[in-house]
Amino acid sequence: MKVIYNRIPKPLWLFFSYMLFQLTILGLGNRAGEGYLSTVHREKVYFMIQLFVIGGYISFFVAESFFKRSPVRSMLQKLIAVFLLIGSVVMPLANKGSAFYLIVTFVSCFGLGCLGGAVQQRMSQGGAAGEPLALSMGGGMAAAILLQYLFGIWRGESRALIVMLPAALLLTLYMLRILKLPDTQPGQAVNRTAAKSVVFVCLIAASLLLLASFYNLYIHHLQIKSGYTDYNVYSWPRLIMIPCYILFAYIGDKRNGKLVPLTALCIALAGMLNCVLIGSSGTYWLNMCLFYFSLAAAVSYYYITFWRIAPGTKFPSLWAAMGRIMDSVMVLVSAGIKLSSFSAPMVLGLNLGGLVLTIVLLAVSGGFDLSADSKADAAPAALSADAALERLREQYALTSRETQVFYELVTTEDKQAVISERLSITVKGLQKYVTSLYRKTDTSTRSGLTDLFHKTMTGK
Repeated sequence: MKVIYNRIPKPLWLFFSYMLFQLTILGLGNRAGEGYLSTVHREKVYFMIQLFVIGGYISFFVAESFFKRSPVRSMLQKLIAVFLLIGSVVMPLANKGSAFYLIVTFVSCFGLGCLGGAVQQRMSQGGAAGEPLALSMGGGMAAAILLQYLFGIWRGESRALIVMLPAALLLTLYMLRILKLPDTQPGQAVNRTAAKSVVFVCLIAASLLLLASFYNLYIHHLQIKSGYTDYNVYSWPRLIMIPCYILFAYIGDKRNGKLVPLTALCIALAGMLNCVLIGSSGTYWLNMCLFYFSLAAAVSYYYITFWRIAPGTKFPSLWAAMGRIMDSVMVLVSAGIKLSSFSAPMVLGLNLGGLVLTIVLLAVSGGFDLSADSKADAAPAALSADAALERLREQYALTSRETQVFYELVTTEDKQAVISERLSITVKGLQKYVTSLYRKTDTSTRSGLTDLFHKTMTGK
């Protein structure tokens, strides 16, 4: 287990644990009011959840922008963590048909947004420092969906979730703590290109999400009406998202992310068939597969793209999370115009309009420019010595003392006696740290450590 943990990028662990927590909390929250509220009111609860999630993200942005050094901010962070921990224990066990469950759901969803803001910010800043964004997003999402599905199909899922949910939350908080913000601080070098890009990305993301919105609302209505028996969004078609996320994990970091917009558009086209096939009961499962495949494409697009451009904007903590905010906003917009009540021809016409708009926006913003930046591909941006050391510390789970020893070994030619004296440890103690470094990094010599250090700095 330790070998697996060390070899998987730490940002992937972070995003996996958070998405596992988020998907499960939202899944439990969607069932709030079961047997307590009417179908109409339960659908309104679904929309209220979106508002609380948005409120959480906005609250994180405000705290990050205006109260960054305030002790009140630290206290609120701890309070939100406590509320989330309580919710992760209560929601799997409490009676869903009660006002108490509704309150716990809304508070948990607000906290979910706050925690999500911190995760999105860390992912974006990590990308600015050279971490693999798409790999972490795609791998984390695929693993979270698979594990959540496996827990969800268990009989007596409450017993499983009462362990899984707190574990996922604690892992998220732990990863946020050990993954310190990289040296490259977003927002320090605001550029006009990023400011213009966010407008195009917002419109493109909205169009892609629109292609999935009709079936999203339609299936949510059906599952509430059937009591999650005949229809359930957590059934096997949800696994169709996994290959889609793996695809984006593979292509998303290539050519500086230039393959992402066109790939998302091609996959999202399948979502347009939902409104054509919706009338036949025999096509229900096909519809579910199409819905999840196109939804995964839209989600992959907005996560990877917003994370990339956020560091160059004036408010990076807001724009890093804008994709997830827009996801909830589009649910509310679709509900506001009662999209699920539209006839198939009307929905098809609306989707075609969104498709045309997406193509035009991609053409204007350079989304069809697939030419690789040869310099960027051949020689990734070099890291500073401190940034390279921090990356190695995260990748190989080095302790603070191991990190100090590592730095001395690769940046000096001093003998162990000199290094041990400078670090105020015995030579025998130093040798133990060196042995541990060799084992963790799979090297066997000091020159091997030095080569690993320089490769990390140059990205080769």
